[in-house]
Amino acid sequence: MISVVVLTKNEEKNIEECLKTLQWCDEIVVVDDFSTDKTVSLAKRLGAKIFERNLEDDFSQQRNFGLGKATGEWVLFIDADERVSQNLASEIREQVANLSHLPGGLGTPPGGYYIRRHDVMWGRKLKYGEWGSQNFLRFARKNAGKWARRVHEVWDVEDSTQLLESPLLHYPHQTIAAFLKDIDRYSSLHAQANLEEGKHSSILKFILYPKLKFLQNYIFKLGFLDGGQGFVVAMLMSFHSYLAWGKLWLLQQSKK
Repeated sequence: MISVVVLTKNEEKNIEECLKTLQWCDEIVVVDDFSTDKTVSLAKRLGAKIFERNLEDDFSQQRNFGLGKATGEWVLFIDADERVSQNLASEIREQVANLSHLPGGLGTPPGGYYIRRHDVMWGRKLKYGEWGSQNFLRFARKNAGKWARRVHEVWDVEDSTQLLESPLLHYPHQTIAAFLKDIDRYSSLHAQANLEEGKHSSILKFILYPKLKFLQNYIFKLGFLDGGQGFVVAMLMSFHSYLAWGKLWLLQQSKK
């Protein structure tokens, strides 16, 4: 049995298209952070089980809550602005079917799978930069591990893992205003997470690191080949770096 978990907060623009690509799953679990739009009613219409819970700026705990509510042996995590293609759905089902018929004594089967994600920004699929080559561990046995870290969270799966071939499509930040709003929010969460992990910032870091981030994305990872979209993304990710390290530095000063 395959369960899918989707975290939501005012996602009425995305939730229908997202859940329509997940109807092949045996169970759809939506963990909603008390949306004030039509997210919940639209999700219910598409057969989702709804659980309301305050996010409290901790994505890993929200995902772990969803993991606990899922009843399937295998669990897939999808964000509301992501879409599962028919090829990816078929590949996931095929992997589960093959493992269920795997004879004993043939080694340890994988406990989880990484999925390659393709980002589509303003009408263009990004092929370069850090967003052009991202793999995320999103599909695993329910008991294989827990999610960790407040933001930019990771699924700590103890067993071996493999990479699926078919990509996941991601449609984030479809306006510059939305991108900037998310950068401000996530840089604050990232700074707090870094503080909790004992990381330190300095004036040198939040001056130097953003420049290196831009060079990494636009030059070294060939973001310039993604045209105008590649330049805008490289600039905004540099700004994210500046805010995250700057906010961490301010948090450190407040502790003195």
